[in-house]
Formats: sequence, structure tokens, C-alpha cells
Amino acid sequence: MKMDHHCPWINNCCGHLNHAYFTSFLLLAPLGCSHAAVIFIMTMYTQLYERISFGWSTVKIDMSAVRQFQPIMPFSVPAFAATLFALGLALGTSISVGMLFVIQMKVILRNKTSIESWIEEKAKDRIQHYQTGEEFIFPYDLGTRWLNFKQVFTWSGMPKGDGTEWPVHPKCHQHTLTIEQLKQKADKRVRSVQYRAVEDYNGACCPLSKGLQTFFRTPCTEEPRIPLSKGDTILATRGTKWWMYGDKVLSEEHMKVGERVRGWFPRRCVEKCHYDTAASDSTCEKKVN
Repeated sequence: MKMDHHCPWINNCCGHLNHAYFTSFLLLAPLGCSHAAVIFIMTMYTQLYERISFGWSTVKIDMSAVRQFQPIMPFSVPAFAATLFALGLALGTSISVGMLFVIQMKVILRNKTSIESWIEEKAKDRIQHYQTGEEFIFPYDLGTRWLNFKQVFTWSGMPKGDGTEWPVHPKCHQHTLTIEQLKQKADKRVRSVQYRAVEDYNGACCPLSKGLQTFFRTPCTEEPRIPLSKGDTILATRGTKWWMYGDKVLSEEHMKVGERVRGWFPRRCVEKCHYDTAASDSTCEKKVN
């Protein structure tokens, strides 16, 4: 369904049916916060200097006659502090959400989602790594920004497409991106590195027993952690300085039923195998083919 990402702030996924509404929210939220920031600034300026600012002209107001009866707006020190805090929130929201709006407009004008942008980057990396000489053309880019824009924003409010088939580039077809993803999955298996567990790990998200750096540098992701026992074999596909991600090598019985265990684990719990069977097997397969 052309998923872009999952947004925790609206507790929903942004994709085919609500991408336009989400982008409109990213536009209107900074505008509303900017309007609130102007009101906060003028309120503080008025109360501090007893005048109203209209840009290039300044109009002074005689407040002495009004103060004899009742102040126009009570403005104590706590009220000033609260207004200043609200101003900071309004400006911060305008900048941060405004940057998200710019990012979303970039991907919409190219008719691609954030996930598809990631797939395209990996496709270029795969082609450059193997020097295959093939050309990857993103299938959903229709050539002009206006045509791409109309795929998401329409007068009816409903985006074009039925969620299954989409208008594609003349040199591509409906399954171009799927074929590229399958090539990337095969490439990931080829590039995987075999590790062996040298320490037990219970699968905790933030294991304090594995060191402070491992505790504080835990990956900020919803992907699972996999428990390890000493002697387990793991095929690692990516990682950071303190954590690694990969598939645990299971027995044939578990593999026959389609069971798969993959996730993050601390780097200090494993060591690289001196004889990488995963890499050698894949190399042999490529030679045979």
C-alpha cells in the first residue's frame, strides 16, 4: 500500500491513502506554530514596553488611564516565563516539523516513499560493488515533478492508484522494484559474515552486564534482540560499533518448518569465525553458476 513510514505522533502508518493528509499536516502545523510565535512575541513586547509593534512602524499607547481601573491583561513573572516557554516550543516545532515537510515534498515530487528511497540507494550500492554495468531506473518516477505531485494530491482527496498497480516508467514494469529487492536479499546473504557466540546473552534490550557502552549505545529500533548461547553461529549482515544484526543458524529441523531467528545482539558476545563458511559457500555457488 505504498507505505512511507510509521508515525508514532499520529499512531498510524503513512502510506497510499493518507500520505497527502499527513503532508498537509506537516505544512499546517508549522504555520500554526509560527502564528502562535508571532502572538507570543507581540504579547511580551507589548507588556514589557507598553507598545504594539507592526513591523516598520511603532505606535505608543498611553496605559496610565487604563491602569486606574483594571489592567488589560495581567502579566506577572510566572505568566512571562510560561509565555517564553511556549514561544520556544512554537519555534522549535516550526523548525523541526517544517524540515519534515521539506523532506516529504522531496520524495513526493520524485513519486517515491522513504522506504523506496532506501531501496534505490541500496540498488546503486549493489551495482557499484559488483560493477555489473546495469542501470537501475526507479519505476514510479513519471519524469516530471508535476505528474509525480498529482499522484498524491488530487482535487477529490483520493490519491491515484488502487494500492496494487501504479503508473510506471516506460522502461519498467509493475514488478521492477520487487525484482530489485530480491537481488538485494540475495546480495545480503552473500555479504554476510559468520560469527560464533563466545558469551551468553539473554536478549535484553539494554544489557548492563555487557558494558556501559553497550548499555547506552543500544540500537533505537523496534527490531528484536536475539538471545545467544555460547557456541551459537550467527550470520551477521550489518552492525554498529557495539551491536550487530544477523540471523542465527538453526538446525535442519527448525529450518524445515520455516523458523527464522534474527535480530540484534552485542558485538562483544561474538567473535568472527576464522573459516567463514557462509562466504566460501556463496563464492562456490557463484563459480558454479
